[in-house]
Amino acid sequence: MPELTRRRALGAAATLAAVAAPQSVTAPTASATGHDHGGPEAFDEVYRGRHIAGGPLSGSGHHHGAGYAVFVDGLELHVMRNADGSWISVVSHYDPVATPRAAARAAVVELQGAPLVPFPAN
Repeated sequence: MPELTRRRALGAAATLAAVAAPQSVTAPTASATGHDHGGPEAFDEVYRGRHIAGGPLSGSGHHHGAGYAVFVDGLELHVMRNADGSWISVVSHYDPVATPRAAARAAVVELQGAPLVPFPAN
């Protein structure tokens, strides 16, 4: 039996990773991410006593939210879509969620009744 060397061990690990990766990576489905061909659906609701709303932007302004705006009590909540399809906001930046609606709800929870302060986006 051949001697196990670092080179052989790394080669075997790389081969296993290459074989296993395509099987474990799956594309998100529309129902899992809340996306529908053109992006997330618009929403307008009262959540925990706060008015939250969001929808696609009609203009082509510079927004990291991929052309999507979210508002809490009429003030824009800066949102950003991550490469994996999840969303974050300036209020809950380290807690990615599946949809802009979930980002707005997470911001309301995090604010704990405090008003949203406008965020000057570049």
